[in-house]
Amino acid sequence: MTPFRKDLEQRLKNPQFREEYEQLESDFVIMQALIDTRKKLGLTQQQLAQRTKINQADISKIEKGISNPSLNTLKKLAKGMHMRLQIKFIPIED
Repeated sequence: MTPFRKDLEQRLKNPQFREEYEQLESDFVIMQALIDTRKKLGLTQQQLAQRTKINQADISKIEKGISNPSLNTLKKLAKGMHMRLQIKFIPIED
């Protein structure tokens, strides 16, 4: 186990930290999924912007976690990458 992972597991024992971490986790999952999918398809942000009619700067902000995309924006991004957007609700672990 890496020192980072070990530290994270220790911090997650704190209920307040865990709640804040879990709230941010979905943002990170969305950001990483967008970046990974775009790169896997060999698309630049500019190419994805052209396909979706979303400004390249806005795509950059989403990928950096600066912007919180709407559901409609996520659907446009998925369509621009010839993907289907899927959202899941997952039970909270105690």
